[in-house]
This record gives sequence, C-alpha cells and structure tokens, in this order.
Amino acid sequence: MSTKDIKKTILIIEDETGISELLSYALMREGYNTITECTGYGGMERLKLENTDLLLLDLMLPDVNGIDICKLVKSEYKIPVIILTAKSDIVDKITGFNYGADDYITKPFDVREVVARVKTAFRRIEEIEGKTSHTEHIQLTSNIYIYPQQHKVIRDEQTISLTPKEFDLLHLLARNRGIVFTRDKLLDRVWGYDYAIDTRSVDIHILRLRKKLGDFNGMLIKTVFGVGYKIDKQEEL
Repeated sequence: MSTKDIKKTILIIEDETGISELLSYALMREGYNTITECTGYGGMERLKLENTDLLLLDLMLPDVNGIDICKLVKSEYKIPVIILTAKSDIVDKITGFNYGADDYITKPFDVREVVARVKTAFRRIEEIEGKTSHTEHIQLTSNIYIYPQQHKVIRDEQTISLTPKEFDLLHLLARNRGIVFTRDKLLDRVWGYDYAIDTRSVDIHILRLRKKLGDFNGMLIKTVFGVGYKIDKQEEL
C-alpha cells in the first residue's frame, strides 16, 4: 500500500463553530480525516493523542494565544501549520511566519481557498521528502508497517492511532532490532532526561503499544527480564 493511499488527518482549532464545521465538511469531502477543537488547550491535548498531519489554527482563541500554540507545535511536531485569522495586519503575518507558520489565511475566506492551501502544503511536503514512495517504510511484521516520515503505523491497511511518544518508542525499537534497551536508555532517547517521569512510564507505554499492535503475548515487543525491552531481528520472529 502506498503512503499516498493513507488518509491524512487535519486538526482544526477554531472557536467559531460555524467555521469549524464548514472546514471539516469541505476537507472530509476531499478525503481527509478531520478533528475539531474549539479551545487551544483542547487542541493541544488532541495533538498528544492523535496522529495529525496538518494543523489549521485560529489565532483568536478564548484561552490561548494562537501564536503561542504555533510556536509550541512547530518545536515539537513535524507538521504544517496554516493560520486562520481575522487580523490582516502585516505585523501579525510576519510574527506568525517567524514562529514557523507555513501559510496564513485571512477571514473571511472562501473554503475552496483553504482546501487548495491544504493540498499545496501536503504537496510541498512530498516534494521536500522526495515524494516518499512505498519502499520508504519499516516492515515490522507481515501486516504491520511503520512510515517514519508520516509518523504513521499501518496494520492490515488500517492506521493505528499512536501518541507521538508511543510512535517514537516503537520506531526506536524497530530500527534497532535485536538491541536491548534499558528503561533508563528509553527514557533518555524518547523523553530526554529532563522529562519529569520515572521508568514506570516506559512500562505503561509498552503495555499500550502491545495492546494497540495486537501483541498481547509480548511476542513482538519482548521483555528482557531485569534489563528492558527489544524487538527481535526479522529472521528471529
């Protein structure tokens, strides 16, 4: 299955319900999955939980400055951000671009323009990545594939919903097959030592990963007792 056949997911953070519903409807008609949130905090929580490919972000939110969200998203997630705003001041546009915004659309807008801008953003990513092909993936098992550049995991042609940390953990183990990682090493490589969590969090993430992958017996992500976790080399599976 080509990565082009995988539906892309767009998160819409917009506090005006009418606009949010219009955008969602138009984008779903184009074949995209959509998630809508009316607050900045709600949107950030959804980003942590969902595999998101692009963010449509209103600047004027009731709880958080959209620029702050843009800055945070661009520092933590490799996804395009298109800003939606009633402000047309050039200073606001420059500020948005300085914090990593990929595009800027002023309200009121024609929804067809937004759809076109979204398609352009995805097309730009494909060009930058060399138009990622079917071969650029990691085959985890006969029916599970990891697509690193898209931060997606596919099982039986269906996307598995992983949090960013779950994906990073699985990707690290998958690209280092046969290597046993201690919990401390996983914390260092995936979370960073400055992250205020303990090794128990690694075990919790492994349990969640196994459940989502259907690895209920721990035959894929193996526990090396007294040490940590590993994924065996393909010939050993």
